[in-house]
Amino acid sequence: MARISLDQMNKKAYASVAHMDSYCRRALGTELYDFVKLRASIVNGCGFCVDMHSSDLIAHGVSSRRVVNVAAWQHAGPIFDDRERAVFALTDAVTKIGPDSVTDEIWDDAARHFTSEELGDLLLGISTINVWNRRRSAPRPHHLPRSLHQRRPTTSRETPRLRLRSGLDWCT
Repeated sequence: MARISLDQMNKKAYASVAHMDSYCRRALGTELYDFVKLRASIVNGCGFCVDMHSSDLIAHGVSSRRVVNVAAWQHAGPIFDDRERAVFALTDAVTKIGPDSVTDEIWDDAARHFTSEELGDLLLGISTINVWNRRRSAPRPHHLPRSLHQRRPTTSRETPRLRLRSGLDWCT
């Protein structure tokens, strides 16, 4: 059976996730949300998304040193502050679903850096990128349909990203 294109078959649902993504970007801020998206994409093994989110961070002025160290954040020393490390730990725990994934230690550490409302937004952001990653893996796990290879700049630095014919990003 041929794979389906969820953005074409389920346009309303896809648009709802895109709206959730926009909310999370506003609530968390671009840099923090892109760090969450990069870390979850690394954990989920979505190479397309890792490339996109690391490129986005660099385009927004984040150093390549910080971007590449997201993969080994636990061992990166002072490259990340306590708040960022708490975000990465929570992202890892929520992404790796299991009975003991979000321990009290992980939760309490995140709660030291965020209000209850901010924690809710952070959890929604982590969940949203996991929706994008998982939605990306079922229809076409290793490559994009040929029709999606249309490039567009996302910033004044002309960082390329893929664009769907419908106008929504393939994986945001």
